[in-house]
Amino acid sequence: MRTLDSIDFRILNLLQEDAKFTIKEIAAQLGMTTTPVYERIRRMEEDGYIKGYVALVDREKLDFQIQAFCNVSLKEHAREQLELFEANVQQLPEVAECYHIAGTFDYLLKVVVRDMNAYQEFMVNKLAVLENISNAQSSFVMSEVKYSTCLQLE
Repeated sequence: MRTLDSIDFRILNLLQEDAKFTIKEIAAQLGMTTTPVYERIRRMEEDGYIKGYVALVDREKLDFQIQAFCNVSLKEHAREQLELFEANVQQLPEVAECYHIAGTFDYLLKVVVRDMNAYQEFMVNKLAVLENISNAQSSFVMSEVKYSTCLQLE
């Protein structure tokens, strides 16, 4: 896997800004021709620097009004128990993100649902029934101050 240079970082910054930029548009912004830009993007895809392309949707316009962070503690911390919890969480569509963390809790879940009834349904019938959970504590988002999917690349 090759290392990235400043041109690669500029390409990645542009793609993070808008993944719909065409090769031609990126090349024009960089003062390059399309072929080397195409080759650089292809290499970064092959090397795994670019994992994929997505559309970011407005959750509120789609009527997903509740966003919560749920801290989860497990009773046991054996590898098999951690792997089982992680496999189970992968199957829960309400969980947008899951992080294994250090500190007071073991996992941090970002949960997105339509309303409080849906959150209660999720907690009671999906999360709480998983084996090995000792504690779950929720914090609800009142307003989103900053949201970004971009990494600031030099």
